[in-house]
Amino acid sequence: MASANVSTSRRGFLRTSAAASAALPLASAWANDPTQPGEVRRYATLGRTGYKISDVSFGTASLRPGQEDLVHHALDRGINYFDTAESYTGGNSEIALGRALKGKRDQVVITSKIMQEPDSSAEWLMEMLEGSLRRLQMDYVDIYMNHAVNDLAVVRNPEWHAFMDRAKEQGKIRFSGMSGHAGHLVDCLEYAFEEDLVDAVLVAHNFGQDPKFFERVTRSMDWVATQQDLPRALAKGRAKGVGVTVMKTLRGGRLNDMRPFEKDGATYAQAALRWVLSNPDVDGAVITMNSIEKIDEFLGASGWEKLAYGDMDLLERYAHLNKETYCNNVCNDCAGACPYGVPIQEVLRTRMYAVDYQDVDFARREYAMLATNAEACLSCDGQPCANACTQGIAIDRFCGPTHTLLA
Repeated sequence: MASANVSTSRRGFLRTSAAASAALPLASAWANDPTQPGEVRRYATLGRTGYKISDVSFGTASLRPGQEDLVHHALDRGINYFDTAESYTGGNSEIALGRALKGKRDQVVITSKIMQEPDSSAEWLMEMLEGSLRRLQMDYVDIYMNHAVNDLAVVRNPEWHAFMDRAKEQGKIRFSGMSGHAGHLVDCLEYAFEEDLVDAVLVAHNFGQDPKFFERVTRSMDWVATQQDLPRALAKGRAKGVGVTVMKTLRGGRLNDMRPFEKDGATYAQAALRWVLSNPDVDGAVITMNSIEKIDEFLGASGWEKLAYGDMDLLERYAHLNKETYCNNVCNDCAGACPYGVPIQEVLRTRMYAVDYQDVDFARREYAMLATNAEACLSCDGQPCANACTQGIAIDRFCGPTHTLLA
């Protein structure tokens, strides 16, 4: 299909750049020159789906009607993969995306997602899918994902599988998928891979979740071993032909923190994206794009399959500056620390959306979906969770204020 292909002119560029890639130094003009417009320089095959997707792709978590020009700009720059969900901006993300892509359906690959419960019915799931299709003004989505999975019971739900079979038979879905970013993600991924339940996944992954990064920084940090088995799980999925896209690549997205340290047009965001794109088990990075400037900046990492000169300096400095505030949501070491059942890592995830991403509306919607919020933290002395984070985050200082901000 057309969405899996690259235009003739761009294909020619890719052939030329691929031939020269072995000779590329650690930095190049098109990576670091801010006067050069960003564009897609590599399309990767998304596992067994066969789709050729832009290695840096458009996340629509903050997209709203009136921002269709962002989608058009992304298309002009070669982006052909758009990731959305029925919950993004209260459904407005799908509406805006559908409007922007009117008449261009055959040029793009579309993923949407639905968050379900272990007992969600096939009928309800079909209603949710059909609602997404109406908002998108499309007959089908290329990939439909079981969203924000963090419970094996959700992955095992037989109604999801019955729904997926029916939706595929009706031509409303081409491929199945799963997304996740929390503490039980690896368990859910491994089950899905073993049972052959997914064709593609979207997972939280960044340099700070990769033991190789910290091995390069220091070899004396024993807690590195607790950085989970996500890289191993992704390799397992890749071996089974599952397409892998990643999110949360900026590790909190604090771009402003790093501006004083960025040189020659190279940015922290580009360095963080190049880190994940250098992983051979990753097909593409999905990142929220909410301005033309950011689209062009992020695309400065496209085509790279290794770090550029200066990237490690930026990543190491960022890790140092933010080590006391960034929650590694797939760590899960704090699980069970709160006697009131507050899901600490989920509360800190919503704080990240509000404080780091500066998207308070999105953070409030995510916070409202928590079965248990952090209200109990307002009257707690903080002792039960004070030392629960093995990576040194002062949990007791953040959960209460997060409730005050988002409740």
